[in-house]
Amino acid sequence: MNVQAEYRSKLRTPEEAVKVVKSGDWVDYGTNVGFPTLLDAALAKRRDELTDVKLRGNLLFGPIQTVECDPTREHFLYNSWHCSAYERKLCDKGLCNYIPMIFRNVVPYYRHFLTVNVAMLGVTPMDRHGYFNFSCSTGVARGIMEKADIVILEVNEHLPRTLGGFDECVHISEVDYVVEGEHAPLPQFPVAKPTEEDVKIAEIIVPQIPSGATLQLGIGGMPNVVGSLLAQSDLKDLGMHTELCGDAYYQLYEAGKLTNRCKTLHQGKGVTGIVFGSKDLYEWVDDNPGLMVAPLEYVNAPETIAQLDNMISINSCIAADLYGQVCAESAGLRHISGTGGQLDYLTGAAMSRGGKAFICMTSSFVDKAGVRRSRILPHFGGDIITDPRSQAYYLVTEYGAVNLAGRSTWERAEMLVSIAHPDFREELIAAADAQKIWRRSNKR
Repeated sequence: MNVQAEYRSKLRTPEEAVKVVKSGDWVDYGTNVGFPTLLDAALAKRRDELTDVKLRGNLLFGPIQTVECDPTREHFLYNSWHCSAYERKLCDKGLCNYIPMIFRNVVPYYRHFLTVNVAMLGVTPMDRHGYFNFSCSTGVARGIMEKADIVILEVNEHLPRTLGGFDECVHISEVDYVVEGEHAPLPQFPVAKPTEEDVKIAEIIVPQIPSGATLQLGIGGMPNVVGSLLAQSDLKDLGMHTELCGDAYYQLYEAGKLTNRCKTLHQGKGVTGIVFGSKDLYEWVDDNPGLMVAPLEYVNAPETIAQLDNMISINSCIAADLYGQVCAESAGLRHISGTGGQLDYLTGAAMSRGGKAFICMTSSFVDKAGVRRSRILPHFGGDIITDPRSQAYYLVTEYGAVNLAGRSTWERAEMLVSIAHPDFREELIAAADAQKIWRRSNKR
């Protein structure tokens, strides 16, 4: 087989390739830095020819030209599996709809229930054997591609080549069209500078992590802060098993802490599904045999996670209520991010021998009007529940950590009040009393 000849026969300009899209089609853009910017721009130019083209993506950092060129959504209707900060702003403007999910189920949803007329996916340049690499998007890319009627690959010269367990590559014989072109450098997301509260929360968690533990650090600033502090700790031989590989893992590696030697599954390899962060991170994951990318339906499966002894999951949330329910994806009805893999790892880490799952938040925040608000609430009233109270485990604020597993409603109320901001404790006690979840002996 002459793979170069087949490549040339399938090579198109972006404008030629997007001609396959018809009104009413479902078009998929993949995830994060695999976003096909050239194809999106070319499709946006067809706005006035098309109506009701439904688009799906997740963690896209923008701009998405098909969305921004059509504020009425008559031509393009964008939907996201998990919102980046950019996609959150689109939601605020009514230009993006969230698709509820947990990450391990995304590809099975495609396989069993969804239509993909055209998949447009970013990949690395083809190698001499005729293979492209899905790079930072491996966690979901191939599953989407396999459901598509038409597959268009956009070659991005900046994407790192990630080595995989499976489903990290696609052969030229499996695709319909290939497009090339110049791309801007990959967007960078270095670890944010921690706040004083962030540091206090991390200092509470770090002593509960043993050497040899395997880490999952979720999306957001707080988990990355914990990772940064771990890099400065006395711990050694830490492992990586995570849906998202961000800069905290690179910092752990640079500090000599991340060796993966003690992992009870995929020993010697850090495992992930998607990657985004800084330029240093992209260079570290490129062609690195110490890392393995694999589909999220495997990486995030609780039965996979449970095979890792001392699995430590660290995620953040927006708020919790006195019953132990956790919201990590909305502020009231305002959409913020998504369920992602938080519930996957909360479940899997709890099943692991020696495992622990931590959900972190600052005890309070100051709103736009300058008013301090508690993140621990008497009860939710419209917020989207990410983690049910039946799976509550460790909740952490700068005032401490509590383990809610197996605790009754009054025990949970006591524990959560103990880590609430002191300014709100009395009113939380009064609310718990009114809700009949406060012990009479503890009335003040």
